[in-house]
Amino acid sequence: MIVVIGAGIFGVTSALALRRRGREVMLVDPGPIPHPLAESTDISKVVRADYGADDEYTAMMERALDGWRRWNASWPEPLFHETGVAFLCRAPMQRGGFENESHSLLVRRGHRLERLDRDAIRARFPAWSTGAFVDGYFNPSGGFAESGKVVAELAGEAAAAGVILRGSTRVDRLIERGARVVGIAAGDDVIAADHVVLAAGSWSQHLFPPLATQLRSVGQPVFHLAPRDRALFGAKSFPVFGADIAKTGYYGFPANRDGLVKIANHGTGRAMHPESSEREVTREETAALRSFLRDTFPALADAPIAATRVCVYGDTRDEHFLIAPDPDRDGLVVAAGGSGHGFKFAPLLGDWIADAVEGKVIPKFRWRPEVQPARGEEAARRHE
Repeated sequence: MIVVIGAGIFGVTSALALRRRGREVMLVDPGPIPHPLAESTDISKVVRADYGADDEYTAMMERALDGWRRWNASWPEPLFHETGVAFLCRAPMQRGGFENESHSLLVRRGHRLERLDRDAIRARFPAWSTGAFVDGYFNPSGGFAESGKVVAELAGEAAAAGVILRGSTRVDRLIERGARVVGIAAGDDVIAADHVVLAAGSWSQHLFPPLATQLRSVGQPVFHLAPRDRALFGAKSFPVFGADIAKTGYYGFPANRDGLVKIANHGTGRAMHPESSEREVTREETAALRSFLRDTFPALADAPIAATRVCVYGDTRDEHFLIAPDPDRDGLVVAAGGSGHGFKFAPLLGDWIADAVEGKVIPKFRWRPEVQPARGEEAARRHE
C-alpha cells in the first residue's frame, strides 16, 4: 500500500499515476477536497510556458500544455482556458530581464509570439493605462486553469480508478521504525504503508519537522475585483497577464463567469503557517494593490473587492520543486515545494512523483539541503 498525504494537485496527480501503474494507493486528506486553505484551491491558476532563460522548465511546460489540451478533450467541460498570456513591462525589455529572456528563448524554440510596443499595447488591451507599459509580448500558448475544479475532477478520476480516498483524515505524524517510514498516525488510527508520499503542500514541514531546513510557508495576497465595466475585461482584450512581474509581482486573469477579475502577487510573501490566524489580506497589501491599479488599470482603481484570500506557498529555498525520496528514511517520498508555480505542471506531476517512488528523480528536484541561504531562482518572482 502507498499512502499519499494531501489531496492537492501534487497528491491527487501522484495517487492517480501510481494507481495507473498498478499500485494499491490510499489518498488521505483532512477535507473537503479541494481543501479551502490549499495552494491548489481558488478559481484560477496561470498556465504558462514563459520561464525566462530556463530551457528545462520551458521544455517541460511545452509537454504540460499538450497534457492540458488532452485533459480538456477528455473532461465533460474544459477547465483549461487557452486565452494566451501577455507579459508587459514599463521600460524597454532588457537583456537578462524576465520578459526579454522568456521572449528570446520561446522564439528560439519555435513559438510564434506577438511583440508589442506602446501603441500596440494600447490598441490591443484598452484596460491598461495609456503609455504606462511600453514593451512586451503576447504568447497565444497558455492561459489559466480553473484550479479548484481541476482538483475535484482529478480526485473523482482517482476514486473511479480504485484509489482509496479517505477524507476527514488529519495526519498527525509519520510512523518510523528505525530508518524507515512504515505508516501514518491520524488520531487513534494507524495506517501501515509500504511507501508514504508526503504531498501536503505548505503543511509538509509542519507535519514532518526535518523538512524545515528545506521548506517554508509564505503568504501571498489574492484579490477578486468586481469591475463596473465588464466589457474591458473579457479574455480577448484582457488575457492572463504579468505586469512587469519580476519587479511588481502582480499578475492576473480575465473576468470569470461571475464578472470577477482576479489579481494576485507572486512575490516574496510573508512567513506564515498555513493555518495562521493572520491568514488575511492586510491593509498594507490592499493599499499596495490600489496603488498598482491606479497606475496600471484605471478602470479597476476603485472597483469593489468582492473577495480576498491569502495563498500560502510551500517554498523551497531555490523555488524548484522537491520531488525525491528521503535519503535518510526508506519508504518516504516528499512531493512538495510548489513555490507558487507548480500547478501549471499538473499533467506531468503525477508521473514525476510516481517515478520518484520507483527511485528515478529529476536532478532539478532532488533532495538538496545544501541550498543555504535561500536563493530564489523562479524567473517571474521578484526578490528584494
